[in-house]
Amino acid sequence: MSPLSRREFVAAGVAAGAGLVIGFYLPHGSASQKESFSPNAYLRIAPDNKITIVVARSEMGQGVRTALPMILAEELEADWKQIEIEQAGASTLFGDQTTGGSASIRTTWDPMRKAGAAAREMLISAAALTWGVPRSSCTAESSHIKHAASGRSLSYGELVSKAATLPIPTDVPLKQSKDYKIVGQRLPRVDSPAKVKGEAVFGIDFRLPGMKFAVLSRCPVIGGKASSFDDKESKKISGVSYVGKIGDSAVAVVADSVWGAMEGRRVLNVTWDEGPNRDLNTAAVMASLKQAASKKGASLFSAGDAAKASGRHISAEYTLPFMAHAPMEPGNCTAHYQGTKCELWAPTQVPQDCRDSVATAIGLDPDQVKVNVTLMGGGFGRRLEHDYAVEAALVSKAINAPVKVIWTREDDMRFSTYRPASLHQLSATLDGAGFPAALNHRIIAPSISGQKGQPTPGNVDPDLPDEAGPVYGLPNYAIEYVMAETPVPLGWMRSVYALQAAFALESFIDELAVAAGKDPLQYRLHLLEKDQDLQYFTTTWKTARMRGVLQLAAEKSGWDKPLPAGLFRGVACFGCFASYMAEVVEITMENNQPRVHRVVTVVDCGQVINPSILEQQIQGGIVYGLANALRAKITIEKGRVVQGNFDDYAPLRMEETPNVEVYAVPSAEAPTGIGEPSVPPIAPALCNAIYAATKKRIRALPILSS
Repeated sequence: MSPLSRREFVAAGVAAGAGLVIGFYLPHGSASQKESFSPNAYLRIAPDNKITIVVARSEMGQGVRTALPMILAEELEADWKQIEIEQAGASTLFGDQTTGGSASIRTTWDPMRKAGAAAREMLISAAALTWGVPRSSCTAESSHIKHAASGRSLSYGELVSKAATLPIPTDVPLKQSKDYKIVGQRLPRVDSPAKVKGEAVFGIDFRLPGMKFAVLSRCPVIGGKASSFDDKESKKISGVSYVGKIGDSAVAVVADSVWGAMEGRRVLNVTWDEGPNRDLNTAAVMASLKQAASKKGASLFSAGDAAKASGRHISAEYTLPFMAHAPMEPGNCTAHYQGTKCELWAPTQVPQDCRDSVATAIGLDPDQVKVNVTLMGGGFGRRLEHDYAVEAALVSKAINAPVKVIWTREDDMRFSTYRPASLHQLSATLDGAGFPAALNHRIIAPSISGQKGQPTPGNVDPDLPDEAGPVYGLPNYAIEYVMAETPVPLGWMRSVYALQAAFALESFIDELAVAAGKDPLQYRLHLLEKDQDLQYFTTTWKTARMRGVLQLAAEKSGWDKPLPAGLFRGVACFGCFASYMAEVVEITMENNQPRVHRVVTVVDCGQVINPSILEQQIQGGIVYGLANALRAKITIEKGRVVQGNFDDYAPLRMEETPNVEVYAVPSAEAPTGIGEPSVPPIAPALCNAIYAATKKRIRALPILSS
């Protein structure tokens, strides 16, 4: 095996006693895309046989601190019980460290496999040289290299000094799925014991000696600013040590305790410049979407020519509201500014963005800002923003002391970024058998990326290729996007545009099945009966895989068996983040409201790393998606967000939570996304079940205010 070039690998650790460090360049894109690549460095083996695997993605409940090390340990042939986990902070070593888009596993699957395999091969070579035997006679097993012919064995730790002097191999052999010992197993999560014992450190738990606490008073009107403030009453509160403007739109109150800071803010008198949005309301926002719908849309997907199809014409409109992320742990960050450097302890999905934005805000270079990534109590995309980190750094600089900025629940609800509202216009032409000869889906929504100043080539939001692809191989099929605008601050929320596209499309498909007088599940299977590859930007969607999840969902839900009286069901399927998902929902109607009893979910996400984590992710997604479908709605009045806490933005309660069954299609394909794909189908499946029960078609979310 030949050594890798610098463009592919960084030099291994060289000090004898320092252990073996595998670091290498592996691009997130293809080698042809750029001349240099951000390196990844995942593995450290010490002479005492301590094996440390570095996790470069953020743990927010989705299990990456367990799943990612499992991938590397598999190829390394490591003893899982010896593995220790280290959380990476913001770094230049790992490429893009963003934790979002259901990308943690699918973008690091190959890099971590190759990291483990390269180390394994170096250790085998080191043992062969030590013993003077052929490499082919040595095998790696359970953190040891063994020589079967002589019965000799050396631990990885005993070999690191020699291994570190060897060239790093390329084109290393990777294991086949049939030989996996770790990947595919239900290994317990490594972070669970600390959480159960209350020892785990989330952002809101972190403390520093001499640390102060701060809360910020922000303009209640979207886009407003602070004109002036009177802190006379605030400074009468015991422990309040500082009151000052932070940027143009907020005033910070700093105290010795959270309560002192909150009380100081409560009596703070701020004069606000409410700006141009003082009269904004939800009705105006939805009217602007309707107005934007008259514009020409950008083509996302096109097959055939819908205008040439003839037959029965059916159309419908669907609307979705703004929604909040509402993670259990509200925004917070601890910062310690020290003149020429600043250190952060942040529950963040974007440590590199935190570093860069903080550096700009406080006048430092990025390498002068250190970001420590803590555990976080949910993210759902809210922690792709880093406003709370910038606030903490600015306050710390203002008071020249360490400080924790904390957002209250009301702060989190009313001063956040929001999943954009959207309007969907669908139309279909049915052939003589009642199947769509043509279908057109127009998505009218503001662009999150566009609002944030990111490129939107061709007036297309760059997230749409991952989140609103074609499901069915129809002869004439068009998906269009019309970019609208809104002053409401937008943010990426779990499954983003996929949640919206799936609700509209899968509700409409159900309408078409009813119009044709056909079973809704069999109707979908008919639309998927032909094996087709649907090219959508850089993703190829396979109708055979979508058909497979629907067929398994039918089997596991007992779709062909009659339900007991009073029980009704609905089905939906969708593909996003390169995974295929089908869901069947069973409900009863109680006081004209749906009660969900059972959800059968089937996913095809390629190779499953840890079945237990997969189940947890899907079950969590179903609970999250049901709450959103039933009740989640952010409304605007007089430029202000109305909702403020879990009384008027209620999550799903324990007694409302259904039994969620999870099934994965067996696969040796490369793993794809799993954190988000379970969310989009749940709303249409539920609404389709409600139609089965009531013959009432729901075309606007949330259900309980429709």
